[in-house]
Amino acid sequence: MKAVLTLVGLALAIAVVVGVVAVAYAVTTGLSARGKPGRLETRLARAVRGMAVPREVRRRANPVAATPEVLADALSHFADHCASCHANDGSGDTDMGRGLFPKVPDMRSPVTQKLTDGELFYIIEEGVRFTGMPAWGDGSPASEDETWRLVHFIRHLPTLSSAELEQMESLNPKSPDEIRQQIEEEQFLAGEEEKPGKPAAAPHKHPGGVHD
Repeated sequence: MKAVLTLVGLALAIAVVVGVVAVAYAVTTGLSARGKPGRLETRLARAVRGMAVPREVRRRANPVAATPEVLADALSHFADHCASCHANDGSGDTDMGRGLFPKVPDMRSPVTQKLTDGELFYIIEEGVRFTGMPAWGDGSPASEDETWRLVHFIRHLPTLSSAELEQMESLNPKSPDEIRQQIEEEQFLAGEEEKPGKPAAAPHKHPGGVHD
């Protein structure tokens, strides 16, 4: 009985310490997403993430062959779905990526590239709690196939060419203002109306009231 009470007391003491640390962390940081995680916090988060990936998934090999067609499909998917946070080049240097906590990682870095194909697959499919990474998969064969294709593209990011980056820019989602501007420019080039933002020239008035 005494041993049980000792264990209960120890558990309560640990819970109190954890609670105090959590409150102190919240008060100190203000829970702001502007800051950058500390070294200890980063290591702890990576360790927890590593333990969270099931061993059988971590060891899975990519069942999809890395053909040019597969990379082209993954490039289009990444540009349309992922680049708003991760940037076309995988650097994470976007307004969304810089504003998240933790910051969006540079997927070209050794830290990401050293992850196994299975780990990358799991992160994309299942997401990561308490970060901005959502779960993109739904467990269907089609979803898993698309995810394995993205794993190949992540491996390709460090050697992305300028031509591929230019192609991705054309595939990035457009805001309503960008779409409107593009339509107006196309109409102008087709001779349908005046150039956007440029007012039509006023008629020149001659003495006597005669107009051009």
